[in-house]
Formats: sequence, structure tokens, C-alpha cells
Amino acid sequence: MNILSFESSCDETAVAIVRDGREIVSSVVFTQIDVHKLYGGVVPEIASRYHIEKISQMTEECIRQSGLTEDQLDAVAVTAAPGLIGALLVGLNFAKGYAYARNLPLIPVHHIRSHVAANYLAYPELKPPFLAMIVSGGHSHIVLVKDYTEYEILGRTRDDAAGEAFDKGARVLGLPYPGGVHMDRLAKEGNPKAMQFPKVHFKDAPYDFSFSGVKTAIVNYVHNAKQKGEEFSVPDLAASYSDAITGILAENFLRCAREHHQKTLVIAGGVSANSMLREKLLAGKSPDQKLFMPPLSLCGDNGAMVGAQGYYEFQAGHVADLSLNALSAFSIENQLC
Repeated sequence: MNILSFESSCDETAVAIVRDGREIVSSVVFTQIDVHKLYGGVVPEIASRYHIEKISQMTEECIRQSGLTEDQLDAVAVTAAPGLIGALLVGLNFAKGYAYARNLPLIPVHHIRSHVAANYLAYPELKPPFLAMIVSGGHSHIVLVKDYTEYEILGRTRDDAAGEAFDKGARVLGLPYPGGVHMDRLAKEGNPKAMQFPKVHFKDAPYDFSFSGVKTAIVNYVHNAKQKGEEFSVPDLAASYSDAITGILAENFLRCAREHHQKTLVIAGGVSANSMLREKLLAGKSPDQKLFMPPLSLCGDNGAMVGAQGYYEFQAGHVADLSLNALSAFSIENQLC
């Protein structure tokens, strides 16, 4: 089954064709990083306008690279939630128009579910049930994946997501946008124990996260140092800050896995590319646990992950009509249709 899939939830216009949920036939991504770099973060209105300009061109390129004809496409999958509402609407309306014109089924896909599904493309042997941690600029979740379309949230952030905290910390240190990747590189040059940053735990929800405190802490540290004219090591600060964020992520995820007797572990999302997080998880897991980590090319937003999850949504009968609307917020536990 060949699924044409669209992802436009933030600042990547991505189109892919995926076969049977496991094979990437073709995948193209237009990233707006150079545009939003001017503003230090994603500007929703600008993101939406670029999606409008690029999505038709990217679709033509994706089909051309696949070597398939349009008659060989069997369905259309699209990210319908969550994300920037204007950006989502561009991808959704284009997908609806394409599905209608070609008389193809329309499959709505949850953005966080598709991040998990990116691992299906890299690991043919990976099948539910398993425990997943999805960490990105907008999401930090620990989820029990009971089946391909059945999820239970066991932990989540109470405030800021891990990726947002990385980007904010990087901005304070004067690093380029997007900050997460630059923070990761700089942290390798510093001492992760040079400074202490807060790590929050919740007695009533031991797997939940909170990153607003650590984000505020680095802002205050840099501000106070500059006010006093004190010098500080930027690599040490980057390493210590990264150690605090990745430490709580790894600690909560591995504790959850132990207490729920999970042997198959999966990470996903943009922050799953972080080298310090990967090292902590590999070092902290038990020998009888297997950890699946997506290749770096599938950590960020892409259309292939939408097609992978779309295949299993289709198998479960989750097909929408043309009344489908985009949603800026929607739980991974609920069905979009």
C-alpha cells in the first residue's frame, strides 16, 4: 500500500510516500530554519505562508523521486493535530484536495504518534507493546504504546517541553537558532558537573516533567553574572544545563520502564537526537532491555513518519471525510476520527 503523506505542523513542509508503513519510497523536506533564524524562533504566520508556497512543489518532487505514477497511490495521510493551527491547515487542506481529486482515502494522523512511528521505518522488528518517550520542542511525553493506535500517557511535562528549554537556554548563551543542536555540540566541550541546576520531581506523578525552573535558572545565572561583570565558561554552562535536562528525562523514563516491567524502550522526537540523552539511556538501561533510537534523519519532523503511522491508522479503520478539521491541541490517547 503506497501512502502519500504530508507534514506541516510547524516549520517543515514535508511530503513522503511510504509503503506498508515500513518502507520509505521517497521523502522530501523543505525547512524554514534560515527564515526563522532571523527572529530567534518560529513565527507562525511566516511558517504558514511558506507552507502555502512550497507544498505543491514538494508534492510534485516527491512523486517524481518515487518513480511511481499518481495511479499507484492508494491513500493520503496528513498531520491533523497537534501543532501551529495555521501551518496544520495548509497541509490538511492540500491533502483533502488531493484525496478528493484522486478519490483516495484520507487518513488523519496525530503528530506525536507519527514521531513514535518513525522508528518503524528504521527497525522492521519493532512492534507494540513498548514504552516510548517523545521529546521535542513542544512535547515531552512518556507513553505506553499498547498497540499501533492505542496509547496510554504515563508521564508528561507540567509546563515547558524539553526542546523549548534547550532552545531558550541556547538563546541566553548567544547560540544560533535552532538552539538544541548547537547546545548539544557545545556541551561536549564543557564539564557537566560545573554548575548545579534544579531537577523537579512530583510525588503524585513520578514520571511527569517540569522544565520551567531550569529554564529560569539559566536565565538568572547569565543575567546575574553579566550584571556583576563576572566571567563564566559557556561550554561548562551548556554542559551543566544539558546534564540537568537529559538527566531528568532519562531518570523518569528508565524508572517508568522498571516499574511497569517494560523491556522494549523507544525514544522519538527532535530531542531524541541529543547525544547526551542517548548516552544516559544506553548507560542506564538494564541488559535485558532493548532501546530503539531513530536515526538522526528521522528525529525531526518529516513526511515519512506520517505515512508510517498513517498505514496503521488505515488498518484500524481511521479514515476521515472532508469535514476533517485541524486541531492545535489533541491528546495522543484519543482518535482523530
